[in-house]
Amino acid sequence: MRVSVRLLAKPTAIGSTNGLKPAPLALLPPIPLYRRLLRAHRKYLDPQMRLLGDEYIKSEYRSHRNVENPMHIIGFLTEWQMYAQNIEGGSWKGEKIDKGKIDKMSDQQLGQLYELMQAIQKQAHEDGGNGS
Repeated sequence: MRVSVRLLAKPTAIGSTNGLKPAPLALLPPIPLYRRLLRAHRKYLDPQMRLLGDEYIKSEYRSHRNVENPMHIIGFLTEWQMYAQNIEGGSWKGEKIDKGKIDKMSDQQLGQLYELMQAIQKQAHEDGGNGS
């Protein structure tokens, strides 16, 4: 009996870094990614979180509209695409921000993060939560 090469074939991790992680997905262009983010909010978030998230996405896209540095553009799209994947997969709830990312943030970004935290806590307090 002849053994077929096809029967001996095993899955490989071509394109992955260590064989354990899947190959990274290609980045979506800005407008399709923007639409994907808004659809993910509409499908997976409650109305108050959706409103807050949609406004934040819109303001971030507006403020980065004229960025020309390719590294900034790639970083921007990469982070938003990972965010979309987290929202769609439901893995964002209770997740903490990586300390390495916080260390790389500018003072302005840290201020925005703080304002976002305050808005979330205020909304939780108004909804009858304990705010923490």
